[in-house]
Amino acid sequence: MSRFVFTLAFILICWLPIHAQTELDERAVISFEKGLGFHAPDSAFGLNLRFRIQNRMGLKNTLGNDVLIDEVEARIRRLRLRIDGYTKNQRLTYFLQLSFSRDDQDWDNSKIPNVVRDAMVYYRFNPKFYIGFGQGKLPGNRQRINSSGQLQFADRSIVNAEFNIDRDFGLMLYFSDNLGVIDYNLKGAISSGEGRNNLKSDNGLAYTGRIELLPLGKFLFDGDFSEGDLVREIRPKLALSVGYSFNHKALKEAGQRGVFLYEPRDIHTFYGDLLFKYMGWAWSSELMQRNVDNPLTYAGEDSIHIVTGKGFTTQLSHYLINTWEVAGRFSMIEPDHKVSALEAAQTEYTLGVTKYIRKHRVKAQGNVTYGIFRPLTGPENAYLNVQFQVELGI
Repeated sequence: MSRFVFTLAFILICWLPIHAQTELDERAVISFEKGLGFHAPDSAFGLNLRFRIQNRMGLKNTLGNDVLIDEVEARIRRLRLRIDGYTKNQRLTYFLQLSFSRDDQDWDNSKIPNVVRDAMVYYRFNPKFYIGFGQGKLPGNRQRINSSGQLQFADRSIVNAEFNIDRDFGLMLYFSDNLGVIDYNLKGAISSGEGRNNLKSDNGLAYTGRIELLPLGKFLFDGDFSEGDLVREIRPKLALSVGYSFNHKALKEAGQRGVFLYEPRDIHTFYGDLLFKYMGWAWSSELMQRNVDNPLTYAGEDSIHIVTGKGFTTQLSHYLINTWEVAGRFSMIEPDHKVSALEAAQTEYTLGVTKYIRKHRVKAQGNVTYGIFRPLTGPENAYLNVQFQVELGI
């Protein structure tokens, strides 16, 4: 009964009279200003085709050992095909995204070619709100909501990698309005809780909500979901957000991600973030925390655990007039006492330089990262990671 009341209250809160959002990666791109557009002769149907690739080379070294280079990374990091479209009145739209690189398909955990990343159908009731049904990104932390093609570093932070809630299948709702001069967005989702392309589920669901405030007005060209200030905001812009996700009877070690647990667990994830942009400067920060009453699961003597704890990341960048950008990032993860003997605390410092050729669509990125692992027992381990990546897309 309590779960039913929670679900009903969640839906009623989401159905407030507010306006539709404009985050292009959370709905179909039907303006055809990007990609290749095709229309039926009677305009009853439209389709937009886009693709992008990320090619990467990297070198990693554990400091203090006798080997100069521990790992060499040379691979296609991402290769994706995206198809967006609409029906006659453009109220009903769709968004499909397929992945073709091994890492994008989550081979290591799923053991299958997990090709489908997104398959969403959206319906816009009126200019005040729209909903989506299918598989797509949950309204989690800002860095995860940002498309991987809109990042100013080659990868998202270690905090996002550990604690993000990623994609799921379910019903998602998106709204926005303003209170005087303050714009705000509300997002919600009720989903399976088991992640991408799962064959079966249990009777537990995931409930996710996110609130975003824009006290200085909207960003130019949806810049609150694109890293770096490439449009050089002429007025200061600020976004403040908080969110929470409750995954009831989660079957995987990271909720929607990772290997399967031996027993289901309830996972609570909290996140907050801020973003500031002005005249080529961009500053963003995120705080995330995951709580589980009993993170350890057992099958005889074997065990699989959920990483609980908190993480913080902050990054600052400046976009120069000659289309170069310099950026720095600090990230840290602190496991809590329930898993501190099994997980090491981690800190990373990253310096990035990006040359934008066609904004985020065509760019070259170079990153240098210095990281430290601090286990509860034993010595610290430091490492150095150098990456070069080229992205090209339409």
